[in-house]
Amino acid sequence: MKIAFYGSSLLSAYWNGAATYYRGMLSELAKRGYEVTFYEPDAFERQQHRDIDPPDWAKVVVYPATAAAVEDVVARASEADVVVKASGVGVFDDELLDGVMTLARPHAVKIFWDVDAPATLSALRGGGEAVLGRVLPKLDMVLTYGGGPPVVKAYEGFGARTCRPIYNALDPTTHHPAPPDPRFEGDLNFLANRLPDREARVERFFLEAAARSPQRRFVLGGNGWDDKPMPQNVRRLGHVGTNDHNAFNGSGLAVLNVARDSMADVGFSPATRVFEAAGAGACLITDAWEGVELFLTPGEEVLVARDGQDVAEHLDALTPERARAIGEAARQRIVAEHTYARRAADVDALLKQEAAAKRERSPA
Repeated sequence: MKIAFYGSSLLSAYWNGAATYYRGMLSELAKRGYEVTFYEPDAFERQQHRDIDPPDWAKVVVYPATAAAVEDVVARASEADVVVKASGVGVFDDELLDGVMTLARPHAVKIFWDVDAPATLSALRGGGEAVLGRVLPKLDMVLTYGGGPPVVKAYEGFGARTCRPIYNALDPTTHHPAPPDPRFEGDLNFLANRLPDREARVERFFLEAAARSPQRRFVLGGNGWDDKPMPQNVRRLGHVGTNDHNAFNGSGLAVLNVARDSMADVGFSPATRVFEAAGAGACLITDAWEGVELFLTPGEEVLVARDGQDVAEHLDALTPERARAIGEAARQRIVAEHTYARRAADVDALLKQEAAAKRERSPA
């Protein structure tokens, strides 16, 4: 089957945390025989900060962020057996969603794939996302980056026929243990772009921990932090490309994960960083969110913190030997249970089931 996927970017992780998720999911679907075409706009300087070249497992169409170009790529939806519009493209989201679902063939499987379901649902509740609200009942399914039962219930309440969480996962060929790199050496490494709905939690879990532990080295990677006041023991790196993520995760005593506000409130939404760090064998400290134990066992495979004081106490109790043991336990758990190959098997089954049902309903 041919998949037409309209998303933010496959080629660049610059201000685009979904890139790793897209790559993991779509590369595995390609291995299962799907022909993938990914449509991404030339926007937000992402094309100037590419992490990868166009892969051999997908055709990537980069289009200008103009109305005329959008109209052209929307028309290509009629060529596909599966049409996917992802959330958060960043430009012309409504036009893309309305257009591709209108022009999709009658037998095509039509999907809205939400990589920030809590934020989207909040907008729907507040009267926003008018186009999505109108189109949603006409779609075959909604797939989400996470969210668990609360997100499924909410989407079904807004008229979705089917909603299934397809969680982040690990591609072991991409994220794996790597030797420490002096550029990233520290006691606690944290990788995150500066976003309004995460900044307060970063202050609480990362900066407070740094202030409580002046003798320790804190390393911060990600965009947008240049003018943020920070303790002197925090070293800012700016953007860290995906090619350096393994070394970044493997060069600290521990690695921190901090969820965005909406993800923490809903729970059941482990970030890509969780799986990347675990795949690299890093000792992960995460802020508390509901459902963490479904992915990693607290105290054995991950350390869970309620605030910056907890983070600082976890660091004080860590020896290099215990950190390695926790990281290796996490790596083994994730490799065994949470890979993109497993996620793709679930999506493959969903797509084939829906395609067969559509043919049966309308055999002509």
